[in-house]
Amino acid sequence: MRPTIAAAFAGTACAAVALATAQLAAAAVAPGSAPVAAIGAAVVDAVPEPVKEFAIRTFGEYDKLALLAGIGTALAVLAAATGVAARRRPWIGYAVLALLGGAGAAAALARPAASPSWAVPSLVGAACGAGVLALLLRERLEGPAAPGRAVDRRGVLIALGGAGLAGAAGWRLTGTSDLEDARNAIDLPAPVDVGPAGAGLDDAADIDGLTPYLTPNGDFYRVDTALVLPRVLPEDYTLRITGRVANPLELSYRDLLDRGLVEREITISCVSNEVGGNLAGNARWLGVPLADLLAEAGPEPGADQVVSRSADGWTAGTPTEACTDGRDALVAVGMNGRPLPLEHGFPVRMIVPGLYGYVSATKWLTEIELSSFADFDAYWVRRDWKAQAPIKTFSRIDTPKPLATVAAGQVTVAGVAWAQQRGVARVEVRVDDGPWSEAELAPVIGDDTWRQWKWTWEAASGRRTLEVRATDGDGAVQTEERVTPFPDGATGWHSIVLNAE
Repeated sequence: MRPTIAAAFAGTACAAVALATAQLAAAAVAPGSAPVAAIGAAVVDAVPEPVKEFAIRTFGEYDKLALLAGIGTALAVLAAATGVAARRRPWIGYAVLALLGGAGAAAALARPAASPSWAVPSLVGAACGAGVLALLLRERLEGPAAPGRAVDRRGVLIALGGAGLAGAAGWRLTGTSDLEDARNAIDLPAPVDVGPAGAGLDDAADIDGLTPYLTPNGDFYRVDTALVLPRVLPEDYTLRITGRVANPLELSYRDLLDRGLVEREITISCVSNEVGGNLAGNARWLGVPLADLLAEAGPEPGADQVVSRSADGWTAGTPTEACTDGRDALVAVGMNGRPLPLEHGFPVRMIVPGLYGYVSATKWLTEIELSSFADFDAYWVRRDWKAQAPIKTFSRIDTPKPLATVAAGQVTVAGVAWAQQRGVARVEVRVDDGPWSEAELAPVIGDDTWRQWKWTWEAASGRRTLEVRATDGDGAVQTEERVTPFPDGATGWHSIVLNAE
């Protein structure tokens, strides 16, 4: 192996040891204190909105994986280059490790839920990486033909193996197996109020490609800022209701389960959903009516904003009126008959129908603070998204798929539409800018769920363009104007192009 290549591997081995020992140390502190997680979270907070929109649009629910892969690739390249430079000037290697350790510690300390101990994993990792660097570059070479230091190639292999073992142990210890065990042990009580259950078109007809009326938990979209799932065990859980209230409350997980739980079918949607996008889902949620909790706490005059906080410090600001006006706003503990999945907020989250998730659907909920919009801007509002964000009317063609080839003749066109708090009264489809045809709608149980629709099309041969639009329960027709999700949700008609032959 050439000396330069050996040095690159040495740098990579030092970085691997640093990251692995930091991950292992994070198991004793908090998973979010690991340097990659902390730096990744800082990147999520700092990147401009167009970059975030591009990431969600391009990678969807894999945006976090793409970010972590990008960070890992950048670190690998930097580590290899540092190893090559350190072969001649070892101080460069120590300087880079110190800078990375300091950056990881600073990023960890900047997290909302951090304590001073969060700096420890990055610093421990940097120190271990420096120790390995010293061992791998112990022998100095003399003479002009071989300047610098020799690389202990056997030591590189040992370091990489040790890093692998330490990293695996760290990931296991900071993993979620104990949370899954705790979740699986929960026996949710039966609701005292079971709302009506919907029956979508998929229950009555086999329409290949149509989105199910109820979204299975494993298929439900996920968009949040948590690179590492917050670790909240039910026995340690406390929900605090604070701020401008007459009677502050503290409720354990058992307290919530012992209250009168209700079950409701509610569609929620992400504000980042593009026209035709799939960042929406419909589920049957079990929880405590939020209005009951707020009434018990007693909001003071002027407390027009409910600030909800996640276990990792993320915040959302919801109009108090939307939490108390009679809609089915919930502090939810269950989803489709099971305790909340870890990635969807276990053990407790918030659901407020009719509002985009960034102002209403806080996962891993630990605090509800009564405040005012004049006094506090929540996480995304500080990044110039609008504070008030009612969900806009949406309709989508699920089948046929874009660019599909279908047989001329009768073709079933189907999809979903939603306009929470207003409901969907009509869905229409047209072909090649022709007249609008009304689609058949699934039965409705209320205004807070999406409606499946279908339309039978007599397809003539050729290249065709299909468009869909919905009319809400107030009689307002979905706007044709195309706008991007920023700053309060996308608009426009969904269209697809296909071939009939």
